[in-house]
Amino acid sequence: MISQVFILSSKGDHLIYKDFRGEAGCDAVNKFYEMVTTLTGDQPPVVMKHKELHYVHIRQGGLYWVATTKADSSPFTIIEFLNRLTALIKDYCGCLSEKSVRMNFALIYEVLDEVVDFGYIQTTSTDILKNFIQTEAVSAKPLSLFDLSNVGLFGADTQQNKVAPSVAATRPIMSSRGEQGGKNEIFVDVIERISVVIGANYRSPSPTLSFHLSGYGAAVRVDECSFHQAVRLDEFDTYRILKLCPSQGEQTVMQYQLCDDLPTAPPFRLFSSIERDTGGRLLIYLKLRCDLPPKRSVLHLNNNPALPLFSYSLFSSLSQELSSPDQSAELQPQNKAVHWEIPRFPGGAQLSALFKLEVPGLSSASLQEVGSISLSFELPKYTCTGLQIRFLRLSPIQPGASQRWVRYVTHSDSYTIRI
Repeated sequence: MISQVFILSSKGDHLIYKDFRGEAGCDAVNKFYEMVTTLTGDQPPVVMKHKELHYVHIRQGGLYWVATTKADSSPFTIIEFLNRLTALIKDYCGCLSEKSVRMNFALIYEVLDEVVDFGYIQTTSTDILKNFIQTEAVSAKPLSLFDLSNVGLFGADTQQNKVAPSVAATRPIMSSRGEQGGKNEIFVDVIERISVVIGANYRSPSPTLSFHLSGYGAAVRVDECSFHQAVRLDEFDTYRILKLCPSQGEQTVMQYQLCDDLPTAPPFRLFSSIERDTGGRLLIYLKLRCDLPPKRSVLHLNNNPALPLFSYSLFSSLSQELSSPDQSAELQPQNKAVHWEIPRFPGGAQLSALFKLEVPGLSSASLQEVGSISLSFELPKYTCTGLQIRFLRLSPIQPGASQRWVRYVTHSDSYTIRI
């Protein structure tokens, strides 16, 4: 049973507030933000309590999505409800952001009225709600054919190498009343998350290929895969074809996992040198090489070399020598790490950095305590497994033009290199 649902910005601004049962006053909103901001650490607890009121919240789109309850409700049920609510709002508004919520507050209130009745959850199905929601969504982003900076669920890399406009990522799924019966649009994302641990003595793995997924060209090997319940697999074993009748909104059609050797080598190689100079400073020299084809580029690459286990108060200063002006680095004493950021890293290139740290009392034994390096990055238009969508087909053929967009993205889930 839910008492309240409210949405706050990262600064604590009240965007949406809905009280279903009148059990708690408006001061519960301010109390929640006070509790969140006064807690130490990067991740506040998902479930908190003040007096008899329980707060359950998630972070999506830079916003706090919060539900309160006084009943003995399952926190997992409320967390699942909040996740479905954010997916529902994203379906209707096109994206999750403070601007989008402010522009569509009337629509969000109408959705909440239909989803929750006197604290009891009714439905979170887009197909059911589309028959009752009458308010039109307001797009939070104008149409632009050149702005590709937004990385939402929908993007594109078509078979003709066309790129979907960025508005496709933030377009509401519900067409306006005057546009019903218009063109059909299909957006497919192939998103892979790579987890790698590379030892100090790394050797390129030998690929083992089997289990043909793509239907053309080289085979793709996976260890585990699961499908959405609406997917029909009658032609999958023979032709690797998946069929489904999708509802409006987002659906995870297929999830797959590869646990051992990748068909291609990991995208990065690191060469490092750690020593102490005559002045007692810690010198860390890193040369990072991108082993991708030259036409590929890695975006938003962040490197975090872990430093020796000294008290962070001993790290007094950092001087750096970077191989290109667009790079940046900063010392993070609390995390005992150096943050090295590379906004764009072309395939086949290599970049280097020399970090000099003033560490009082540095000894030769301390050099062995320099930890591993963790990398976070985004790799567009590329999948490490080689999986590809060969064609998208509508059956029966729909009247009018149908637009189909496919995007491939690889994200780093946990990419660690030991030095």
